[in-house]
Amino acid sequence: GCHTLVQTNAAGSLRTDMPPQSLMVLTDHLNLVQRSPLVGTHGNERFVNMIDAYYPELKRLAVHTAHTYGATLFEGVYGWFLGPQFETPAEIRMAKLLGADAVGMSTVPETILARHLGLRVLALSFITNFGAGMSTENLSHAHTLQQAKAGSAAASQLLAHIIAKLP
Repeated sequence: GCHTLVQTNAAGSLRTDMPPQSLMVLTDHLNLVQRSPLVGTHGNERFVNMIDAYYPELKRLAVHTAHTYGATLFEGVYGWFLGPQFETPAEIRMAKLLGADAVGMSTVPETILARHLGLRVLALSFITNFGAGMSTENLSHAHTLQQAKAGSAAASQLLAHIIAKLP
């Protein structure tokens, strides 16, 4: 009976106007890893249409809800890197050139599987840092957790409002 997947992630911003503790709703993604969880699946079911991978109606709902509650919700393209290491400054420059607004180490394979199963997907990135080379921040998992903790109340509240309005 499940018809919708709502995902969250921590991400690095590639935009100076989208600082740490911002929220971004995904409009699309770049599978920079070029891996798919569907490799090995037999038959035509593995050829999933990824147009509107992030369901437009759910994106509009999230943006409208944020506006209603006076929260800022950026929209952008998420670039997937495999990790677990942070990206290099050269990789960040490449991702920016390719059109990414934020980067992270998750979400894309889950979206591919969800679309394979016919689910509508909404994904939100919680921005924990700027991409490597864009600031003097020392990127670390501890820093990511610190930023997430500092902004978790506002992000959780907006997420709760969005989920409450899902069809």
